[in-house]
Amino acid sequence: MLDPLLLQSFLMIAEGNSFSEASRKLGLSQPTVSDHVRKLEKAVGHRLFVRDTHSVALTIEGEAMVEFARNILEANERAKRHFAGTKLRGRLRFGASEDLVSSWLPEVLRGFVRQHPLVDLEFNIALSNSLITRFDSGELDIVLCKRWPGEDRGELVWRDSLVWAGASGDPAFAGGQVQLILYPPPSITRFMALAALEQAGIPWRIAGTSGSLTGLVAAAQAGLGVMAHSRKLIPKGLIECPPSPQLPRLGDLEFVMLRARRGLRAPVAELSAAILAKAEHF
Repeated sequence: MLDPLLLQSFLMIAEGNSFSEASRKLGLSQPTVSDHVRKLEKAVGHRLFVRDTHSVALTIEGEAMVEFARNILEANERAKRHFAGTKLRGRLRFGASEDLVSSWLPEVLRGFVRQHPLVDLEFNIALSNSLITRFDSGELDIVLCKRWPGEDRGELVWRDSLVWAGASGDPAFAGGQVQLILYPPPSITRFMALAALEQAGIPWRIAGTSGSLTGLVAAAQAGLGVMAHSRKLIPKGLIECPPSPQLPRLGDLEFVMLRARRGLRAPVAELSAAILAKAEHF
């Protein structure tokens, strides 16, 4: 068992606070905070920080410990609130990519609102890149979105195949070109679709664009072309296109969660736990 008190001191430093700042915010002496870190390092058998006279940096083991510490402390707080019957309060700004809204996400949000009626939930729907930008500017507390290929940012929620989808099993071709229906840039699925076609040397044409999933689905249902979409989240009325030499494999699509790193806010912890629990069975 890792002592939550030690983890709290560690996490305060890992989130960008110096040892002196961490001691001030925790109401502890600096030697006490340093002792907490030493005890935690002894317990796990690894150094967690590299320190010099001017800076503090996480080791590889320290970076791994951040998520463990956060999850342990969040679970501890949730257990305390549950058995104490404490009601959550506060404001929670949540953002998600639109393709999740037609799947299991509304069920999670309904359950959260019903269980925590005193939390002011603000829900934002947008393209992943826009959500990430707003999160980085401090406008959102949690973001559930797609991750750009090759990136490792965010907490992986689940991985799915990106596939071609259309109104029928036959992809739309005209004049020897693949007819595409795409989000406007910057869009992760747009980038992956065009990159795959270019790499395969397959001619393509953009037959339609829309900033909303509803618009893309309408265009695909009308037979204007095909779109790239998560296999498990293909909207009603569309089906996955069968394998074809003119439609290259698109690869995997990763959905991740970004959470505010400053402290352990109860509403953030509760909604994050609900999302992760649901995603395990998706």
